[in-house]
Amino acid sequence: MSSAPHPLLDELIAWATPEGTKEDLLVARADWFTRNGEVFEEDRQIELRMSGFLEHYVCDRPAPHFGKTPARERYEQSLRDDVPERAAAFRAFTETTHGVFEVRRISPGEVRLRGLFTGVTWDVTERRQIVGLTVGDVLEARLIPFAGHLHFSPAYVFHAHEAAPQIRAEAKRLAKEGTIEQVTFVQDCARRSLKADRYRQIAVEKIYEFASRKI
Repeated sequence: MSSAPHPLLDELIAWATPEGTKEDLLVARADWFTRNGEVFEEDRQIELRMSGFLEHYVCDRPAPHFGKTPARERYEQSLRDDVPERAAAFRAFTETTHGVFEVRRISPGEVRLRGLFTGVTWDVTERRQIVGLTVGDVLEARLIPFAGHLHFSPAYVFHAHEAAPQIRAEAKRLAKEGTIEQVTFVQDCARRSLKADRYRQIAVEKIYEFASRKI
């Protein structure tokens, strides 16, 4: 994936996580990893999961000291203090799209995705070849608008190719029933991805048996 989807992402994260927010950061971290699956130093996904938490912290979670997400607070501050172009760049972090997507097409410089819950199609700019990604695969991703295009954020969760049919079927069922929100399903899938990575001796299809809620 692209390592720099937006030139201000690292700046936003640094701004939102000064020393004074350490206590809130720890509370948010514990809650996020409980829901998405705790990671350990030996896990292959540890860096991606840490990136995922920080993106959630700045883009999705209202901070108690702001009463809004850090992304929204920084954007409003930028409206007051910065040139319009810089404010518009910060606004992008208030407009991200996070979810589980099916890969519909891979072409030079672009990946077409379909939201499994929404059915909405997104064309994402990606100039690098994504190793191992094929049409029909399912991944968790955050899409960031910038300079007229959508870009992948640094955090993503690839789900095993063998699990894609089960994920698609379960998402379709849940979306039709309206029994849970998309974010709950994304978290469920994220926990299963970690288990599939750790326990290679267990068939992927067994780990993604959604009828079994214990994961």
